[in-house]
Amino acid sequence: MTRPLTVITGGTRGIGAATARRLARDGHDLVLGYAGDDTAAKTTRKHVEEAGATCRTVKADVTDPDQVDALFDAAAEAGTLTGLVNNAGATLHIGPMVDTPTDVIQRVIDVNLTAAVYCARRALRDLAANDGGTIVNVSSSAATLGAPGEYVHYAAAKAGVDALTQGLAVEAAPYGVRVNAVAPGIVRTGIHEAAGEPGRMERVAPHVPLGRVGEPEEVAEAIVWLLGDACPYATGAVLRVAGGR
Repeated sequence: MTRPLTVITGGTRGIGAATARRLARDGHDLVLGYAGDDTAAKTTRKHVEEAGATCRTVKADVTDPDQVDALFDAAAEAGTLTGLVNNAGATLHIGPMVDTPTDVIQRVIDVNLTAAVYCARRALRDLAANDGGTIVNVSSSAATLGAPGEYVHYAAAKAGVDALTQGLAVEAAPYGVRVNAVAPGIVRTGIHEAAGEPGRMERVAPHVPLGRVGEPEEVAEAIVWLLGDACPYATGAVLRVAGGR
């Protein structure tokens, strides 16, 4: 049987890397998009290949439609695309929106929403031509909580990802393509340090009903479940993985 081929954006760190490792163990070949951390890309590719999968890493700014096309062209060279994990994201800043620089707001919206739209559009074109497949968008529990005082603009972008998921699921269904989303809560990744608050996990964890932050591997399990054949009737769903928050 032909092995599944999955593109993961933001695929070499955090939730994306955990998902790549998990999919590799399940027999997927992978094309991993990443923004700029070459060391993380090499490490994740090594882990994926050690699990028996083929792996390409492609440096791409997925806010640029031409670079999105380059990423998916690389996937087409690798085989027949069967899935997309639309994972690239960033908060970049923590604080009230009135104190957030305009360029940061624009970049956060571009990375979290505009890029997701571009990648989903290209993936749908390719999957429809390949007789179907699956898209899983990575949203956030912030989409419904609003993230006041931290990153309202990020929450708004992720709410857009939820709308993208629901609307595109209807458009994609006639082509045999399912579109779902996973909405993580506070997860142990580098996104907090990159936004300027490395201790954010410890600050927020007491407010999570389960009493702890999530691990990337826990979110990866939900992504893999939605991406696979275990739930063929699920489309347009947003699965919350947020410890009850």
